[in-house]
Amino acid sequence: MSLKIINIGQLATFNPEKGKVERSAGVEVECENGLITSVGLDLTPADKELDAEGALVTPGFVDCHTHPIFAASRADEFSQRAAGKTYQEIAATGGGIMSSVRSLMEMDEAELLEAVKRRMEKFLFLGTTTVEAKSGYGLSTESELKSLSVLSSVAEEVEVDIIPTFLGAHDFPEEFSDNKEAYIDLICQEMIPAVAEQAVAEFCDVFCEDGWFDVSSSRRILTAAREYGMKLRLHADEFKDSGAASLAAELKVSSADHLMHVSEEAISDMAQAGVVATLLPGTTFFLGKSAYAPARRFIKAGVEVAVATDYNPGSSMIQSMPFVMSLACLYMGMTVTEAFSSATYGAAKSLGREDVLGSILPGKQADIILWNINSLEEIPYYIADNRVRSVIKKGKLVHGSQ
Repeated sequence: MSLKIINIGQLATFNPEKGKVERSAGVEVECENGLITSVGLDLTPADKELDAEGALVTPGFVDCHTHPIFAASRADEFSQRAAGKTYQEIAATGGGIMSSVRSLMEMDEAELLEAVKRRMEKFLFLGTTTVEAKSGYGLSTESELKSLSVLSSVAEEVEVDIIPTFLGAHDFPEEFSDNKEAYIDLICQEMIPAVAEQAVAEFCDVFCEDGWFDVSSSRRILTAAREYGMKLRLHADEFKDSGAASLAAELKVSSADHLMHVSEEAISDMAQAGVVATLLPGTTFFLGKSAYAPARRFIKAGVEVAVATDYNPGSSMIQSMPFVMSLACLYMGMTVTEAFSSATYGAAKSLGREDVLGSILPGKQADIILWNINSLEEIPYYIADNRVRSVIKKGKLVHGSQ
């Protein structure tokens, strides 16, 4: 069945051929069989029409860094940070990632599935049509596979495209605190082969940071994952310059993420290697810190930039990409068009999906937002206010009204 969107006030989309965001007034968009077939004036009649009523139309958001497979809230940690404790201090006393590991272990798989499903539906409500989703609160072969299995099941029940990432190297389980090398062995020799055999993750990621996985360990894990056919991502230089971004360039991973304390040399290395910089301003904001990733330095160096929510229970309980756009403009010095393209096309590129997602162009997947606003500038302007009217996924209206 074909669908045509009519009476569009402003169509805003990144055009990769021209390397910029383009805006068109009064055009129509036609979709069929899940794809965009035409963008232009006076298109042929379609089976159904959706009236934009003169409002803004954009591509669906691509959230390329999330941790949605968790069991319990960590609101108590927010309270502790408000009282002056740091993320590292909370983690050192049994909070942080290990708190989520313990609660996930106790949660029934069916209950976890329903919780993740609700979170994915919330993403859709906020205009996000594709989500990269990491494991990482399991930290055992059984529990990591359980998390990834839940993602596979949820993906069959929701209208969001879910791209799964294995993050067994998120922290060290308590039983390996005195023998970290043995846990790295477990990841490389048991977890990665099991994940690959079950084909439940497209990417492998590592939390490369002082106090977690160092550069040498991260290189070993990512190299093992690549040998099993997995694509690579990397948490890099969040708390200090640990050399992680340079490792990302060395291995030519798809994306290096966080990067609040990246060096100039590493930025240059990433540019030469074609590594996407995925910036997560919501994390800095949520943790009450002031060191935001240097977006302007990445842009000046010619590095492709993506932005994402880093949605997780401890350091960024944020699911709204429009809010992330607001933060990118206010605290990372990005223009509205830069933040927008980073939340759509740039994010798609970090996932290797730029030929399919992130733009409203013929031949691409018909993932489209109709807004209750009139211009692109209004998306970050209405801070913390959901102005999404309707969401189309693969040419089908999945949220909102006709």
